[in-house]
Amino acid sequence: MAEEKKAVKMPHSLILENRKNMTVTGVSDVDSFDDQAVVAYTDLGELTVRGKNLHINKLSVETGELALEGEIVSMSYTDNQSSSGGFLSKLFR
Repeated sequence: MAEEKKAVKMPHSLILENRKNMTVTGVSDVDSFDDQAVVAYTDLGELTVRGKNLHINKLSVETGELALEGEIVSMSYTDNQSSSGGFLSKLFR
């Protein structure tokens, strides 16, 4: 049944306003966050947002919405590697 859940993809969009406010849709989970970086998972890959004084104003994994504020310096995507798993999953097989 977990495979059926992954088949449903949420629409993904990213809106950045004046490098201060960001709204992201299609977020399935947030891996980590602090005042300098937020790492979120989307169907299109892992999204890393870097900056200063970052704050999560809204997070809803049910609707897939994430709202950030702070001084946003960069955004980058990393491809999904769901089929092979991460380093730790390979280590503990």
